[in-house]
Amino acid sequence: MKILRKLLVYRRFLLILFTPILLLPLPLIIRTKEAECAYTLFVVAIFWLTEALPLAVSALLPALMFPLFGIMASKQVASAYFKDFHLLLTGVICLATSIEKWNLHKRIALKMVMLVGVNPAWLTLGFMISSAFLSMWLSNTSCAAMVMPVVEAVAQQIISAKAEADALEMTYANGSTNHALELDENINDCEGVDGKEKTKQANGYSNGSVHTAHAVCHVEKETKPEASEGGGKYQNQRDHNICKIMCLCIAYSSTIGGLTTLTGTSTNLIFAEQFNTWYPDCQCINFGSWFILCIPITIIILLLSWIWLQWLFLGFNFKELFQCGKAKSASERSSAQVIKDEYKKLGPISYPEIVTLVLFFLMALLWFTRDPGFVSGWASLFPEYRGFATDSTVALIIGLLFFIIPAKTLSRTSNGENIVFDYTPLITWKEFQACMPWEIAMLVGGGFALADGCEVSGLSHWIGSKLTPLGSLPVWLIILISSLIVTSVTEVASNPATITIFLPILAPLAEAIHVNPLYILIPTTLCTSFAFLLPVANPPNAIVFSYGHLRVTDMVKAGLGVNIIGVVVVMFAVMTWAVPLYDLHTYPSWAPVPSVNKTGL
Repeated sequence: MKILRKLLVYRRFLLILFTPILLLPLPLIIRTKEAECAYTLFVVAIFWLTEALPLAVSALLPALMFPLFGIMASKQVASAYFKDFHLLLTGVICLATSIEKWNLHKRIALKMVMLVGVNPAWLTLGFMISSAFLSMWLSNTSCAAMVMPVVEAVAQQIISAKAEADALEMTYANGSTNHALELDENINDCEGVDGKEKTKQANGYSNGSVHTAHAVCHVEKETKPEASEGGGKYQNQRDHNICKIMCLCIAYSSTIGGLTTLTGTSTNLIFAEQFNTWYPDCQCINFGSWFILCIPITIIILLLSWIWLQWLFLGFNFKELFQCGKAKSASERSSAQVIKDEYKKLGPISYPEIVTLVLFFLMALLWFTRDPGFVSGWASLFPEYRGFATDSTVALIIGLLFFIIPAKTLSRTSNGENIVFDYTPLITWKEFQACMPWEIAMLVGGGFALADGCEVSGLSHWIGSKLTPLGSLPVWLIILISSLIVTSVTEVASNPATITIFLPILAPLAEAIHVNPLYILIPTTLCTSFAFLLPVANPPNAIVFSYGHLRVTDMVKAGLGVNIIGVVVVMFAVMTWAVPLYDLHTYPSWAPVPSVNKTGL
């Protein structure tokens, strides 16, 4: 047993040590550039999947191994580590930094929830819509971390309000008419551990007033409701299920919303950059075309996931859901009040928020109108430099403005004199550095280096020739198989690592079977984000799981349904409106003509 424990402690070290050694016969025996590149690919892929080394460190291995094997010169490999993707990411992070710094994300989320209503089902939908919208422009991790404290405060308020209502009912049932007096008599009993437990703060957000805490304590002492499996902090199983739904809706919508835009997730950005590098003559992948493709996908998955979660945990009662004119319950009134209170704390919209909002809309507008496809965009104003300006150009223009525009304006005293503030821009470099995902930047660079190495060594062509027999299968089955494979792998590996490994394999496959590469690469890219099963599958899952409302079985049960919904919707989209959008049924002129054409399609 001691030996086993030591092996478990040093498992990462042993994996790092023995993986290159066990795979070493591959380049030593075969002695071809393809085998040497495959050796590098296998080592890096295993390290990425197991995270034996940090992802960014593993991404540097091609820069070490390709020059040693004579596949690429060190200068060539180094040039692959910084691409147009990194400029686009820099501009987007400038926007995200300003949104987080000035609390604009919180104002948007609370306003959306206030518009939807406080019925538990509609409240859940409101949080899902707000989280999905935010994740279009921010990382899913940031989105979940921002919204969850508000959700936790609302969830605790629902529990507390339900307890207060139950206390009132019990008091009236016992014939007492002076409920306030009873509360006063029990104040001393409620002070201390019990009261503190029921008014526990979630990440700085208070659960409610002292009066509510007293009511909770009174319910525990008098009514002693049946505790749910969560350990007694819920009044009943329904309250516990409401908390589960609210947590899961944030985890899932934070990921689903990112599908909508090219900048919404790192997987979308990786796909766009690698695709444009492999097929420079194709100008069809841009912010506007991707948005047109994915906004229906996002909306459908979001609505079906909402229905699935409601049915799974609460039962989907249409009569209760759409009943108009019904008086709000105590928990609904309390939830509405806590949301209003949180919104009031933000105060009136500030000057930095307004500027950030204007720059946000300006960035989105410039992205959409650069080259929309169905009409000429502003990029056509520079015909002699066609293709020079990309989405990263827009991101950098707006990103630089965040470092230039002052965060404060001049104000006047009662005497009419101007008050001069020190010049401070909307964001500083230190704030930008804190938000910049450097690990993702390095990981993507390593992926580009691997892709270049596969092309130079001939490994891509070798893989394509071996995969040619798959052309005898229907194209929809090939897409389904590849989608299911990446959806399974991404549950145990990071999304960026998964897409970086599979793109160089699937692109040659599409060329070998004479299918438009977009037909296979788009659904694979989207399905890579469907990591919904496990708490460790992606950061939003881990964040909501840490609040203690969920068990692993809850997440697996709910995530399996959302995974199936996602794959089905993506398949439906690729077979319908994506076909005319990207002309998927035609093998494009911008793709290389395969040497072996055995399609069977």
